[in-house]
Amino acid sequence: MSNKILNSFLFCVLAFGFSQGQTIEDLMNQVSTANLQTSVAQLSGEQSATINGSTQTITSRVHSNNDLAADYIKEHLETMSNLTVEFQDFNTTGKNVIATQFGQSNPDDIYIICAHYDSVTTYCADDNATGVAAVMEIARLLSNQCADNTIVYALWDEEEIGLRGANYYAQQAADETNGNTRDNILGVINMDMIGYDGDAPGTAGDNDFDIDVRNIANSIAIKDDLISILNTYSFDLNEIVVNPGTTASDHSRFWNQGYSAVLVGESWETNDQTPDYHTSNDRVEDIDFQYMTELTKLVLAYTATKANLIAVDNTVTQTATDLTSNQATGSYQWINCDTNTPISGATNQSFTPSTNGNYAVEVTNGGCTEISNCVNFSVLSNEEFQPNEIKVYPNPVKSIIKIDNFTESEIDITVNTISGRVVKKTNSRQDYIEIEFDSTASGVYFVNIKSKTKASTFKIIKE
Repeated sequence: MSNKILNSFLFCVLAFGFSQGQTIEDLMNQVSTANLQTSVAQLSGEQSATINGSTQTITSRVHSNNDLAADYIKEHLETMSNLTVEFQDFNTTGKNVIATQFGQSNPDDIYIICAHYDSVTTYCADDNATGVAAVMEIARLLSNQCADNTIVYALWDEEEIGLRGANYYAQQAADETNGNTRDNILGVINMDMIGYDGDAPGTAGDNDFDIDVRNIANSIAIKDDLISILNTYSFDLNEIVVNPGTTASDHSRFWNQGYSAVLVGESWETNDQTPDYHTSNDRVEDIDFQYMTELTKLVLAYTATKANLIAVDNTVTQTATDLTSNQATGSYQWINCDTNTPISGATNQSFTPSTNGNYAVEVTNGGCTEISNCVNFSVLSNEEFQPNEIKVYPNPVKSIIKIDNFTESEIDITVNTISGRVVKKTNSRQDYIEIEFDSTASGVYFVNIKSKTKASTFKIIKE
């Protein structure tokens, strides 16, 4: 096995100070509801997309006419780092989209995150544009990470006419004839219809979801791992364990081959599924994207945990003059995110940009390559604000950070934790600025203030 040559998709974070770290919780916090909304709208044909180099609309995902949807999915996955993406043809019309992120230490140990992309009629936003969008969002975030084990992001075709795509893949994986070796698939999570919650979208409610499971292979352990993750991190979700779970979706084809698998989706067990199931009334407007985001975070956290992310620090520290990779050992290549090209000669741990722009670093250590988020950098003078220009007070602070801006110019303000996480961000040209800090935890923080010509960092303590 060999990794695909990097084709970097660089998600730009416009921030001054530190880019976010890449713990599992940080990755969960980067799940983008806006990305999920866009993907569902484009897959369901309610919003056009660039496909095959032109603006097109996916008017059908019915199995006999869904090639455009397949191309859309494949092209999106091909923009991401560290993925080998291919069509898997299994009959004259059916084709799965398979993206593989090979593990560094245990490439034969495989975890599969999957959803079906075909539909029974037009639109079908919940069934199953939601599951596909979640798989693509998880791939976006994890593809920039190195992991010990292999992750397969699989989008199945012809689920609606007999689970054919997943059935073909599972049979091929289990085939031990003619010298073949059975694939060591350790877990499969199938996401099918993850966007409907009977409460009004975006409001507090039960947020029930089903985990469909059967006592096959280690499927019960996957269910237990998901519940453990729910108890480890903060979620607005309530699990309903269904055992024996339904066989009416793609995960069951892995059960048939003796593999461990579960279904994650909205709660059919409590009759809280979309009322527009298998009709053209299944539209984007009925999706609860906050609920869908929570389920996407859950599956991402499971995948990141089981794939065992390798501890390469791909975060960046930014000062007024330099960018520095926080990975102390390895090799480095700085990248211009605006042109998506490596910067000639920029191969040291620190980099001093000569022009304004968005920059990232590709770090390689021990055979593992990761890419940082992009950082927006403004070339500044080395001059700091004078005491008669900017004043930050009180220190210690209890509830409100106060800033006197005597410069009468626009300033950007970012408040970071000591580890670099951004907790507050704003800009203003007012001469007096207040930042609410009452709900922030006690500890040490840095207030970074910059204008077009000057920059200063103020250390404060929250009581």
